[in-house]
Amino acid sequence: MKVLFVNENLGGHGALHLHLRRALLAEHPDVAAHFVDVPPPGLARRVASLPIPGLARFDADLQPLRAQVALSATVARTLARVARDYDVVHVYSQNAGLLSGGILRSVPAVVSTDTTNLINAYQLPYRAPGPGTAPSLRPAMFLERRVFDAATLVVAQSEWAARELERYGVPRHRMRVIPFGITVDPIATARPGPGPPRVTFVGTTMDRKGGWTLLRAYRESLAGRCRLTLVTRDRVPSTPGVEVVNDAFPGDGRVAGLLAETSVFALPTEIDKSPYSVLEAMAAGVPVVSTTVGAIPEIVGDQLAGILVPPGDHRAVAKAIASLLDDPDRRSRMGAAARARALERFDARRTTADLVRVLEEAVRQHRRR
Repeated sequence: MKVLFVNENLGGHGALHLHLRRALLAEHPDVAAHFVDVPPPGLARRVASLPIPGLARFDADLQPLRAQVALSATVARTLARVARDYDVVHVYSQNAGLLSGGILRSVPAVVSTDTTNLINAYQLPYRAPGPGTAPSLRPAMFLERRVFDAATLVVAQSEWAARELERYGVPRHRMRVIPFGITVDPIATARPGPGPPRVTFVGTTMDRKGGWTLLRAYRESLAGRCRLTLVTRDRVPSTPGVEVVNDAFPGDGRVAGLLAETSVFALPTEIDKSPYSVLEAMAAGVPVVSTTVGAIPEIVGDQLAGILVPPGDHRAVAKAIASLLDDPDRRSRMGAAARARALERFDARRTTADLVRVLEEAVRQHRRR
């Protein structure tokens, strides 16, 4: 089976497709997979995405939608040229296919997502919602619905995402739930060494992943009790006891090495839906402190693998981390439960096999349709 995988390539999408590639290569030699990773925006996409002075402050300039349409135009050109050369097309996420409804309807196609614009419009880290948010959602949701309608099948990355898709009118019989997993090392690696315990954060941007909330929690309550390692692309002011890692990339082993020396993983995100960094920490046997956002409660599992707190509450973040630092036995139990849950539910070998079955199902359904 020849499969074209289109990767919107934003946020954690790179990690998702890295683990998907690995699992396909190791477990599915019968799948001839070709991956198209949408490149970073060039001049034309950056210009198309510029905010409009005066309107931007009211969120009335359609900036998020213009950025998505510009990205999807890149995808549309690629799909128009090569989609029919493959048995099935997989697009992640729907925003990458906003301008490709026609081609997706004409071939076996699976569209996967972890969220919708109905949610994202009110959670953008770089702009606050305003009077223009709701009206701006109408054209965005119209284009999203066209993509979902065109797809042979739709994959939700969680039950939470499935419920959001139902709000778009996607019926359950056209939906499959697959929590895209990660490659789990066969040996648990978390073995914190001597010295103060390490608390680790991984997020490309501090705003999006709650990094500033964590840094405030550290400065006000945790300084001197632990070391804080921030893996991020952002510039972070120098703070005693805080290490900033700016040069780690998916698959290079740096994060895995840090997690091997980590006592608590912290991601107090306010907008993430299915963060891969939480899965990586769990697979390494590290207990998690995160938030009750999106599908994170599904991932952590009723706080079995860590402690969840309300988003934006730095005091609750500090309290949760301190409770684990103060109780090594609880920390060890949660770490073991985290790893067991990662192996049971989020091993990429299992979730990729599920996805391959859905892709095969899409081929059969499209032929019948």
